[in-house]
Amino acid sequence: MQQFEHAARVLGWHGHLVSNVEVLGSRFTAVTRLRPEVHRWRVAHDWPPQADPSRVHAWAETDGPEQVPVPAVDLIGVLVRVSKARRATRACGTLLTIAPCAAVLPGDHPYRPWAFTELDYYGIGAVTTYREGPARLVLAPEDRRSEFGTSLFERWLLELLYQRVLQQEENAESPSNTTEGGGADLP
Repeated sequence: MQQFEHAARVLGWHGHLVSNVEVLGSRFTAVTRLRPEVHRWRVAHDWPPQADPSRVHAWAETDGPEQVPVPAVDLIGVLVRVSKARRATRACGTLLTIAPCAAVLPGDHPYRPWAFTELDYYGIGAVTTYREGPARLVLAPEDRRSEFGTSLFERWLLELLYQRVLQQEENAESPSNTTEGGGADLP
């Protein structure tokens, strides 16, 4: 987890780390930010997170609800751990359509111009970091969401992340303070 914290800091991504997110065959850590005013509104109007994909899909149906909740989290970026830069393109894959994506590489990863040129072409960032110690920004990611537009998948993922952020906050307040697939807050 510390590697992801270091990577997020060096990228300038401040927010909630939600680790062990697994969707579409990808496993990643999301950096999110809770939107407090939206969260308060959703609590006041009984709109809890809707992490069930079928509920979110129903929002798009012609006979779906007239009103849907505003997303209560912003997805700042996605971090994927890979052992080699050439694996980052596949690891980020469709995640690039929903948020900037950065590969978290081992601290001793060699600089290979061709691999990093390919990452740069797709807008994938790269950070090297050791388990203990600071991270180094090799390549800044690009935000290409506007090229793809929004999707039901993205909307569902925001609901899932909202649920996970609230669970982390609950667990942080509990005496045991342990969570499966936990996360951390970054200043």
